[in-house]
Amino acid sequence: MTPIAAVNDFVVKFANVNGSGSASANELFARAILRMGVPVSPRNIFPSNIQGLPTWYEVRVSEAGWLGRRGGVDLLVQMNPQTWDADVAELPAGGYLLYDSSRPLPPGRLRDDIVVLGVPLTRICAEHYQDPRQRQLFKNIMYLGVLSVLLGIDREAIVRLVGEQYRGKEKLLEANLGALDLGRAHALAHFPDGIGLQVRAADAVGERIFMEGNAAVALGMVYGGATVCAWYPITPSSSVAEAFQKYCQKFRAGEDGNRHAIIQAEDEIASIGMVVGAGWNGARAFTATSGPGVSLMTEFIGLAYMAEIPATIVNVQRGGPSTGMPTRTQQADLLSCAYASHGDTRHVMLFPEDPTECFAFAADALDLADRLQTPVFLMTDLDIGMNQRLCAPLAWDDARRYDRGKVLSAEQLEDGREFGRYLDADGDGIPWRTWPGTHPTRGAFFTRGTTKDPWARYSERGPDYVYNIERLRRKWRTAAGLVPAPVPAAAAQGARAGVIHYGSTSPAMAEALAALAAAGLHLDALRLRAFPFPQSVLEFIEGHERVFVVEQNADGQMRMLLVNEFGVDPARLVPVLHYDGTPITARFIVDAITAVLGASPVRPQPERVT
Repeated sequence: MTPIAAVNDFVVKFANVNGSGSASANELFARAILRMGVPVSPRNIFPSNIQGLPTWYEVRVSEAGWLGRRGGVDLLVQMNPQTWDADVAELPAGGYLLYDSSRPLPPGRLRDDIVVLGVPLTRICAEHYQDPRQRQLFKNIMYLGVLSVLLGIDREAIVRLVGEQYRGKEKLLEANLGALDLGRAHALAHFPDGIGLQVRAADAVGERIFMEGNAAVALGMVYGGATVCAWYPITPSSSVAEAFQKYCQKFRAGEDGNRHAIIQAEDEIASIGMVVGAGWNGARAFTATSGPGVSLMTEFIGLAYMAEIPATIVNVQRGGPSTGMPTRTQQADLLSCAYASHGDTRHVMLFPEDPTECFAFAADALDLADRLQTPVFLMTDLDIGMNQRLCAPLAWDDARRYDRGKVLSAEQLEDGREFGRYLDADGDGIPWRTWPGTHPTRGAFFTRGTTKDPWARYSERGPDYVYNIERLRRKWRTAAGLVPAPVPAAAAQGARAGVIHYGSTSPAMAEALAALAAAGLHLDALRLRAFPFPQSVLEFIEGHERVFVVEQNADGQMRMLLVNEFGVDPARLVPVLHYDGTPITARFIVDAITAVLGASPVRPQPERVT
C-alpha cells in the first residue's frame, strides 16, 4: 500500500455528530489554510434536525483554485461511530483515517489498505478537563491541533483566527489554545514526520474574500435600497433575513430610530402579502424563502404580476418535492418560479454563481422589480447560500442611483398628461404608475388582479384582456434587454459541441472544461445569468449541432425553459442532470459529456507528489 502524497491539492472530510460543537473547529481548519494563501472550498452537509444526527464538513484544498466539489476523500477525520462503515468506505487505497482511539475497535473495523492514525482524544480530554461540555468541545479543537502537525498548517495562523473569534474573552481564548496545543503535542510525539498530504504557504488567494451567499444577498439588499423584509423561517434561506437585520442595525439605524422594517410573519402567505403591500406603497421590499414557501406564495405572486406591483423574492433552493431534502442543494424550482401562478404568467429570474454576484444581483433585482413593475426572483441554492465561498471582493459604485422606473411625480401629474395606470404610452409594455398620496386629486387608481382596461377600470371585454396580455408580452421582451447578459467562455477552436450552465454549477463546469480541453475535447460554453433569455442564447444553440445543458435537478428544467421559450428541437439539447442533493462535480460532468461524445473519460484527478 502506497500512501497518497499531495501538496496543496487534496480533500479532507470531517464526520461529526450534529450539535457536538464541531462546526467552529472545522471552519477554523479551512480558514487557517486560506490564511496560508491556499484556496479552499468548504461544504457543510448537515441534517434537518437540531441535534444528534450525522453531519459532515468537506474541505477541498486546491492551489490551482478549483472551487467546485471534487468528489472523493483523501483524509477522513472520523468522529461519529454511527457512520463509521460508510465513511471509511469512501477512502481510496492509500488514504488517511484519523479517529478517536480512546476505546479499542472490534476486529475488522480498520482497513489494511489505508493509513490509520489513532489519537485518544476522549481520554486526553478526560485527563485535562472536568466539565463534560468542555470535554466535548475541546475534543474538536484538539483534533485541529493534531491536523496542524500532520498537514504542516501554520500554528500562528490558527492562533490569530482563534484570537479574532474570542477577542475580549481571554479565558476562552486561553482554554482553546490550550486544547489546540494538547493535540499538537500528541501529534508531535507520535507522528513527528506528518503524512503525505501537506499544506505549504502559497500566494494563490489574492484579494478574494470568503463569504456566504446568503450574507451577500442581505448586504446587496441593503445597498440596493430595500427597507422592508417580511419572511417566515425556512431552511436554507433564514440567514438571509437574519443577516439583513444585522446589516440594517449597522447601516440603517440612526438617532431618529430605525429606517427599516423587518417582520417575521405568521407564514409565507402573509410574508409575501406584506411585500406586495409595501411595493404598492413605494417601498423596496423583499422576502427570502425556499421551494415550499414559493408554493404557498403563488397566489400573491400572481396578484403582483397582474396588478404590476414590484416584489423581490429570494429563493434559496433545496431538495424537493414537498419537504424533500431541506438541507441538501438543488436547482429544481425553475419551472415553479418562471411560471408561478395560474394563467399566462412569466417571471424574471436571476441566477448568481457566487456571493459576489449574489450581492450585485440582489441590488439588480430591486431595480428590475421597480423598472418592470413585477415580481423578480433571485434564484440561489443551499450550496451558494450556506457555504463559505472564495470570491471576488464586493463592489459598489457610490454614484449609482436606484432605478425606480416609471413613477409620476405630483409635478408631472399637474402638466395635464394623460394617465392610465395600465396604458402603454411608450411602446415598451411598461405603464406609468403613481405612489399613494402623490397628488390630492390626480393619479389615483384602483389596484386589482382582475381584468381591466388601460385606465384600471374593471372590464371583462375581450379586447381589453387581449390588450393587457399583449402589453405584458411586450414588457417581457423589454425585460430580456435589461437582465444580466449571459457570459460566454472563450471560444474553443474546433469545438464539437456547446455547453449551457448556470448558478452553482459554475465552479465544477470551469474545471470540467479545462479537463476536457486537456484531453483534446474542446467545447464552447455559455453561462446563463437570467430569464428571460436574450436572443444571443438562441444564437448559441443554433451555432452548435449539440448543446449540453448542465443542471442540478431530475427534470432538466432549464432545458425545458429553453425548448419552451425558443421552440428549438429538444434533440439538440442534451441534459446533464445531477440531483442527489450534493453539489455537482467536474468528474460527473466530464463522464456525462464523454459518454455522449464517444471520447474516453478524462476525470479530473488531483496531482500526486511522491
